Amino acid sequence: MSKAWRNLVGAALLASVAALTIFTISVVSPVQLSGTVKIDGSSSVYPLTEAVAEEFQKRNPRVKVTVGISGTGGGFKKFARGETDISNASRPIRPVEDEECRKGNIAYIELPVAYDALAVVVNPANNWCDYLTVEELKRIWEPEAQGKVNNWSQVRSGFPNRPLRLFGAGADSGTYDFFTAAIVGKERASRGDYTGSEDDNVLVQGVASDPNALGFIPFAYYAENRNRLKAIAIQCQCHNDNKPMLPSEKAVIEDRYHLARPLFIYVNREAADRPEVRSFVEFYLQNAAKLAKEVGYVPLPKRAYDLAMERFRKRIVGSMFGAKGSQVGLSIEELLAAEAKKTQ
Repeated sequence: MSKAWRNLVGAALLASVAALTIFTISVVSPVQLSGTVKIDGSSSVYPLTEAVAEEFQKRNPRVKVTVGISGTGGGFKKFARGETDISNASRPIRPVEDEECRKGNIAYIELPVAYDALAVVVNPANNWCDYLTVEELKRIWEPEAQGKVNNWSQVRSGFPNRPLRLFGAGADSGTYDFFTAAIVGKERASRGDYTGSEDDNVLVQGVASDPNALGFIPFAYYAENRNRLKAIAIQCQCHNDNKPMLPSEKAVIEDRYHLARPLFIYVNREAADRPEVRSFVEFYLQNAAKLAKEVGYVPLPKRAYDLAMERFRKRIVGSMFGAKGSQVGLSIEELLAAEAKKTQ
Protein backbone atom coordinates (compact mmCIF):
# COMPACT_ATOMS: atom_id res chain seq x y z
CA MET A 1 0.00 0.00 0.00
CA SER A 2 1.44 3.35 -1.04
CA LYS A 3 2.11 6.09 1.48
CA ALA A 4 -0.52 8.32 -0.16
CA TRP A 5 -3.11 5.54 0.00
CA ARG A 6 -2.32 4.85 3.68
CA ASN A 7 -2.76 8.54 4.48
CA LEU A 8 -6.11 8.60 2.69
CA VAL A 9 -7.41 5.53 4.56
CA GLY A 10 -6.19 6.96 7.87
CA ALA A 11 -7.96 10.26 7.26
CA ALA A 12 -11.19 8.44 6.41
CA LEU A 13 -10.99 6.39 9.61
CA LEU A 14 -10.37 9.50 11.71
CA ALA A 15 -13.36 11.23 10.11
CA SER A 16 -15.58 8.21 10.86
CA VAL A 17 -14.48 8.10 14.49
CA ALA A 18 -15.09 11.84 14.85
CA ALA A 19 -18.57 11.53 13.35
CA LEU A 20 -19.41 8.60 15.61
CA THR A 21 -18.18 10.55 18.65
CA ILE A 22 -20.36 13.54 17.77
CA PHE A 23 -23.37 11.26 17.25
CA THR A 24 -22.77 9.51 20.58
CA ILE A 25 -22.48 12.80 22.45
CA SER A 26 -25.68 14.10 20.88
CA VAL A 27 -27.57 10.98 21.95
CA VAL A 28 -26.18 10.72 25.47
CA SER A 29 -26.11 14.45 26.29
CA PRO A 30 -29.17 16.20 24.81
CA VAL A 31 -29.39 19.97 25.11
CA GLN A 32 -30.71 20.78 28.59
CA LEU A 33 -33.83 22.83 29.09
CA SER A 34 -33.34 26.38 30.28
CA GLY A 35 -35.48 29.41 30.99
CA THR A 36 -38.00 30.52 33.60
CA VAL A 37 -41.53 29.36 34.44
CA LYS A 38 -43.51 31.99 36.36
CA ILE A 39 -46.39 30.81 38.56
CA ASP A 40 -48.63 32.62 41.04
CA GLY A 41 -52.08 32.30 42.59
CA SER A 42 -53.76 30.05 45.11
CA SER A 43 -52.10 29.31 48.44
CA SER A 44 -54.14 26.08 48.48
CA VAL A 45 -52.49 24.80 45.31
CA TYR A 46 -49.08 26.18 46.34
CA PRO A 47 -47.89 23.10 48.33
CA LEU A 48 -48.52 20.81 45.36
CA THR A 49 -47.08 23.16 42.72
CA GLU A 50 -44.04 23.87 44.89
CA ALA A 51 -43.43 20.13 45.34
CA VAL A 52 -43.69 19.61 41.57
CA ALA A 53 -41.36 22.57 40.95
CA GLU A 54 -38.72 21.18 43.32
CA GLU A 55 -38.73 17.76 41.64
CA PHE A 56 -38.72 19.29 38.16
CA GLN A 57 -35.78 21.56 38.91
CA LYS A 58 -33.75 18.62 40.25
CA ARG A 59 -34.01 17.09 36.78
CA ASN A 60 -33.73 20.41 34.95
CA PRO A 61 -31.33 22.58 36.96
CA ARG A 62 -31.12 25.26 34.26
CA VAL A 63 -34.86 25.98 34.51
CA LYS A 64 -35.98 28.40 37.23
CA VAL A 65 -39.55 27.87 38.47
CA THR A 66 -40.93 30.66 40.65
CA VAL A 67 -44.12 30.06 42.65
CA GLY A 68 -45.88 32.97 44.34
CA ILE A 69 -48.89 33.19 46.66
CA SER A 70 -51.30 36.02 45.96
CA GLY A 71 -54.54 34.03 46.17
CA THR A 72 -56.62 32.65 43.31
CA GLY A 73 -58.10 36.06 42.49
CA GLY A 74 -54.79 37.87 42.79
CA GLY A 75 -53.12 35.24 40.64
CA PHE A 76 -55.71 35.58 37.88
CA LYS A 77 -55.13 39.36 37.80
CA LYS A 78 -51.43 38.80 37.10
CA PHE A 79 -52.21 36.00 34.66
CA ALA A 80 -54.62 38.18 32.66
CA ARG A 81 -51.92 40.86 32.36
CA GLY A 82 -49.49 38.30 30.95
CA GLU A 83 -47.19 38.48 33.97
CA THR A 84 -47.25 34.72 34.68
CA ASP A 85 -47.17 31.53 32.61
CA ILE A 86 -49.32 29.46 34.98
CA SER A 87 -51.95 30.43 37.55
CA ASN A 88 -52.76 28.22 40.54
CA ALA A 89 -56.48 28.22 41.35
CA SER A 90 -58.57 26.59 44.07
CA ARG A 91 -61.78 27.10 42.08
CA PRO A 92 -62.71 27.45 38.40
CA ILE A 93 -62.16 30.84 36.79
CA ARG A 94 -64.91 33.44 37.32
CA PRO A 95 -66.70 35.41 34.54
CA VAL A 96 -64.90 38.68 35.32
CA GLU A 97 -61.51 36.90 35.30
CA ASP A 98 -62.31 35.19 32.02
CA GLU A 99 -63.22 38.57 30.53
CA GLU A 100 -59.97 40.11 31.77
CA CYS A 101 -58.04 37.29 30.09
CA ARG A 102 -59.90 37.99 26.84
CA LYS A 103 -59.09 41.68 27.08
CA GLY A 104 -55.43 40.81 27.60
CA ASN A 105 -55.47 38.34 24.68
CA ILE A 106 -54.64 35.52 27.07
CA ALA A 107 -56.05 32.16 26.01
CA TYR A 108 -55.82 29.58 28.79
CA ILE A 109 -55.79 25.81 29.21
CA GLU A 110 -57.64 24.70 32.36
CA LEU A 111 -56.20 21.58 34.04
CA PRO A 112 -57.45 19.91 37.26
CA VAL A 113 -54.58 18.55 39.35
CA ALA A 114 -56.03 17.23 42.65
CA TYR A 115 -58.93 17.35 45.12
CA ASP A 116 -58.95 19.24 48.41
CA ALA A 117 -61.10 18.52 51.47
CA LEU A 118 -61.28 21.98 52.99
CA ALA A 119 -60.81 21.62 56.76
CA VAL A 120 -62.76 23.48 59.45
CA VAL A 121 -60.42 23.67 62.44
CA VAL A 122 -60.34 24.71 66.08
CA ASN A 123 -57.67 24.90 68.73
CA PRO A 124 -56.79 21.52 70.37
CA ALA A 125 -57.89 23.00 73.72
CA ASN A 126 -61.45 23.14 72.36
CA ASN A 127 -63.14 20.16 74.07
CA TRP A 128 -66.75 21.14 73.39
CA CYS A 129 -66.99 21.05 69.60
CA ASP A 130 -66.39 17.91 67.56
CA TYR A 131 -68.71 18.73 64.66
CA LEU A 132 -70.80 21.53 63.21
CA THR A 133 -73.74 21.40 60.82
CA VAL A 134 -73.75 23.38 57.59
CA GLU A 135 -76.63 25.40 59.10
CA GLU A 136 -74.54 26.26 62.18
CA LEU A 137 -71.60 27.28 60.02
CA LYS A 138 -73.90 29.48 57.96
CA ARG A 139 -75.23 31.10 61.13
CA ILE A 140 -71.63 31.92 62.08
CA TRP A 141 -70.37 33.17 58.70
CA GLU A 142 -73.32 34.80 56.90
CA PRO A 143 -73.23 38.61 56.51
CA GLU A 144 -76.06 39.04 59.04
CA ALA A 145 -73.88 37.45 61.75
CA GLN A 146 -71.49 40.40 61.82
CA GLY A 147 -71.53 42.04 65.22
CA LYS A 148 -74.21 39.62 66.44
CA VAL A 149 -72.86 36.04 66.61
CA ASN A 150 -69.76 36.57 68.74
CA ASN A 151 -69.95 33.78 71.31
CA TRP A 152 -69.76 30.00 71.16
CA SER A 153 -72.97 29.79 73.21
CA GLN A 154 -74.80 31.47 70.33
CA VAL A 155 -73.83 28.69 67.96
CA ARG A 156 -75.43 25.77 69.82
CA SER A 157 -77.16 25.30 73.14
CA GLY A 158 -74.67 23.71 75.52
CA PHE A 159 -71.60 25.34 74.06
CA PRO A 160 -69.71 27.43 76.64
CA ASN A 161 -69.99 31.17 77.16
CA ARG A 162 -66.69 31.92 75.43
CA PRO A 163 -65.80 34.49 72.76
CA LEU A 164 -65.88 33.18 69.18
CA ARG A 165 -62.82 34.31 67.23
CA LEU A 166 -62.86 33.62 63.51
CA PHE A 167 -60.07 33.04 61.01
CA GLY A 168 -60.51 32.46 57.30
CA ALA A 169 -59.27 33.07 53.79
CA GLY A 170 -59.00 36.63 52.51
CA ALA A 171 -61.17 38.09 49.76
CA ASP A 172 -58.58 37.39 47.02
CA SER A 173 -58.58 33.69 47.89
CA GLY A 174 -60.42 30.99 45.96
CA THR A 175 -60.85 29.25 49.30
CA TYR A 176 -62.94 32.22 50.46
CA ASP A 177 -65.05 32.04 47.29
CA PHE A 178 -65.66 28.31 47.62
CA PHE A 179 -66.32 28.32 51.37
CA THR A 180 -68.89 31.12 51.14
CA ALA A 181 -70.63 29.42 48.21
CA ALA A 182 -70.72 26.05 49.98
CA ILE A 183 -71.71 27.32 53.44
CA VAL A 184 -73.57 30.62 53.00
CA GLY A 185 -75.03 29.73 49.60
CA LYS A 186 -73.53 32.62 47.66
CA GLU A 187 -69.94 33.18 46.57
CA ARG A 188 -68.20 36.03 48.42
CA ALA A 189 -71.10 36.57 50.87
CA SER A 190 -69.83 36.60 54.46
CA ARG A 191 -69.34 38.69 57.54
CA GLY A 192 -66.31 40.94 57.39
CA ASP A 193 -65.30 41.03 61.06
CA TYR A 194 -62.88 38.10 61.03
CA THR A 195 -59.13 37.72 60.63
CA GLY A 196 -58.56 37.02 56.95
CA SER A 197 -55.44 36.24 54.94
CA GLU A 198 -54.44 34.79 51.58
CA ASP A 199 -51.54 33.13 53.41
CA ASP A 200 -52.89 29.99 55.08
CA ASN A 201 -49.91 29.81 57.42
CA VAL A 202 -51.19 33.01 59.05
CA LEU A 203 -54.55 31.31 59.66
CA VAL A 204 -52.85 28.21 61.09
CA GLN A 205 -50.92 30.38 63.52
CA GLY A 206 -54.06 32.29 64.53
CA VAL A 207 -56.11 29.20 65.36
CA ALA A 208 -53.17 27.40 66.99
CA SER A 209 -52.62 30.29 69.39
CA ASP A 210 -56.25 30.93 70.44
CA PRO A 211 -58.34 28.37 72.42
CA ASN A 212 -61.55 30.13 71.29
CA ALA A 213 -60.73 30.16 67.58
CA LEU A 214 -62.58 28.66 64.62
CA GLY A 215 -61.21 28.76 61.08
CA PHE A 216 -61.18 27.12 57.67
CA ILE A 217 -58.05 26.15 55.70
CA PRO A 218 -57.01 23.82 52.86
CA PHE A 219 -56.46 20.26 54.03
CA ALA A 220 -52.74 20.29 53.19
CA TYR A 221 -52.17 23.00 55.79
CA TYR A 222 -54.13 21.04 58.40
CA ALA A 223 -52.21 17.85 57.56
CA GLU A 224 -48.93 19.67 58.10
CA ASN A 225 -50.10 21.02 61.48
CA ARG A 226 -52.09 18.16 63.02
CA ASN A 227 -50.29 18.59 66.34
CA ARG A 228 -51.35 22.26 66.51
CA LEU A 229 -54.92 22.07 65.19
CA LYS A 230 -58.06 19.99 65.65
CA ALA A 231 -60.29 19.26 62.63
CA ILE A 232 -64.02 19.09 63.25
CA ALA A 233 -66.54 17.06 61.28
CA ILE A 234 -69.18 18.63 59.02
CA GLN A 235 -72.77 17.43 59.04
CA CYS A 236 -74.78 18.05 55.89
CA GLN A 237 -78.31 16.98 55.02
CA CYS A 238 -77.24 16.70 51.38
CA HIS A 239 -75.85 13.22 52.16
CA ASN A 240 -78.17 10.30 52.75
CA ASP A 241 -76.77 9.12 56.09
CA ASN A 242 -76.52 12.72 57.40
CA LYS A 243 -73.52 11.72 59.52
CA PRO A 244 -70.86 14.24 60.50
CA MET A 245 -67.81 13.65 58.29
CA LEU A 246 -64.20 14.54 58.92
CA PRO A 247 -62.12 15.57 55.88
CA SER A 248 -60.36 12.53 54.41
CA GLU A 249 -59.41 10.94 51.11
CA LYS A 250 -62.09 8.27 51.61
CA ALA A 251 -64.83 10.86 52.24
CA VAL A 252 -63.85 12.77 49.10
CA ILE A 253 -63.72 9.68 46.88
CA GLU A 254 -67.12 8.54 48.18
CA ASP A 255 -68.55 12.05 47.67
CA ARG A 256 -69.53 12.33 51.34
CA TYR A 257 -67.67 15.47 52.38
CA HIS A 258 -69.44 18.77 51.79
CA LEU A 259 -66.30 20.90 51.49
CA ALA A 260 -64.52 18.84 48.82
CA ARG A 261 -63.35 20.74 45.74
CA PRO A 262 -61.04 20.29 42.74
CA LEU A 263 -57.79 22.26 42.43
CA PHE A 264 -56.49 23.62 39.13
CA ILE A 265 -53.64 25.13 37.21
CA TYR A 266 -54.32 27.48 34.29
CA VAL A 267 -51.68 27.57 31.57
CA ASN A 268 -51.15 30.48 29.19
CA ARG A 269 -51.72 28.97 25.71
CA GLU A 270 -48.88 30.94 24.12
CA ALA A 271 -46.45 30.19 26.95
CA ALA A 272 -47.27 26.47 26.62
CA ASP A 273 -45.31 26.38 23.38
CA ARG A 274 -42.06 27.29 25.15
CA PRO A 275 -40.09 24.07 25.82
CA GLU A 276 -39.55 24.75 29.52
CA VAL A 277 -43.25 25.48 30.17
CA ARG A 278 -44.44 22.55 28.08
CA SER A 279 -42.08 20.15 29.85
CA PHE A 280 -43.03 21.50 33.29
CA VAL A 281 -46.78 21.07 32.70
CA GLU A 282 -46.34 17.56 31.33
CA PHE A 283 -44.12 16.68 34.30
CA TYR A 284 -46.79 18.15 36.61
CA LEU A 285 -49.56 15.96 35.21
CA GLN A 286 -47.33 12.87 35.24
CA ASN A 287 -46.36 13.33 38.90
CA ALA A 288 -49.36 15.12 40.46
CA ALA A 289 -50.98 11.96 41.84
CA LYS A 290 -47.93 10.93 43.85
CA LEU A 291 -47.04 14.42 45.05
CA ALA A 292 -50.66 15.37 45.86
CA LYS A 293 -50.82 12.51 48.33
CA GLU A 294 -47.48 13.51 49.85
CA VAL A 295 -48.61 17.08 50.57
CA GLY A 296 -52.04 16.08 51.91
CA TYR A 297 -54.42 16.28 48.95
CA VAL A 298 -56.50 13.64 47.19
CA PRO A 299 -55.09 12.45 43.85
CA LEU A 300 -57.41 12.34 40.85
CA PRO A 301 -58.00 9.00 39.11
CA LYS A 302 -55.43 8.15 36.43
CA ARG A 303 -58.13 8.67 33.82
CA ALA A 304 -58.45 12.32 34.88
CA TYR A 305 -54.72 12.97 34.45
CA ASP A 306 -54.76 11.20 31.07
CA LEU A 307 -57.63 13.40 29.92
CA ALA A 308 -55.89 16.52 31.23
CA MET A 309 -52.70 15.56 29.37
CA GLU A 310 -54.71 15.04 26.19
CA ARG A 311 -56.34 18.45 26.57
CA PHE A 312 -52.97 20.09 27.17
CA ARG A 313 -51.28 18.44 24.20
CA LYS A 314 -54.20 19.38 21.95
CA ARG A 315 -54.02 22.92 23.39
CA ILE A 316 -57.77 22.98 24.12
CA VAL A 317 -58.54 26.36 25.63
CA GLY A 318 -61.37 27.62 27.83
CA SER A 319 -63.13 26.41 30.97
CA MET A 320 -64.89 23.08 31.39
CA PHE A 321 -67.28 24.83 33.76
CA GLY A 322 -68.30 27.80 31.68
CA ALA A 323 -66.08 30.22 33.64
CA LYS A 324 -68.72 30.46 36.37
CA GLY A 325 -66.51 30.34 39.46
CA SER A 326 -66.93 28.02 42.45
CA GLN A 327 -68.59 24.67 41.84
CA VAL A 328 -70.07 23.19 45.04
CA GLY A 329 -70.67 19.45 45.25
CA LEU A 330 -68.64 18.62 42.14
CA SER A 331 -67.81 14.92 42.49
CA ILE A 332 -64.81 13.21 40.93
CA GLU A 333 -67.17 11.40 38.53
CA GLU A 334 -68.67 14.70 37.40
CA LEU A 335 -65.21 16.16 36.94
CA LEU A 336 -64.24 13.21 34.75
CA ALA A 337 -67.40 13.62 32.67
CA ALA A 338 -66.67 17.32 32.16
CA GLU A 339 -63.08 16.57 31.16
CA ALA A 340 -64.08 13.86 28.71
CA LYS A 341 -66.61 16.18 27.08
CA LYS A 342 -64.04 18.96 26.77
CA THR A 343 -61.44 16.78 25.05
CA GLN A 344 -63.84 15.47 22.39
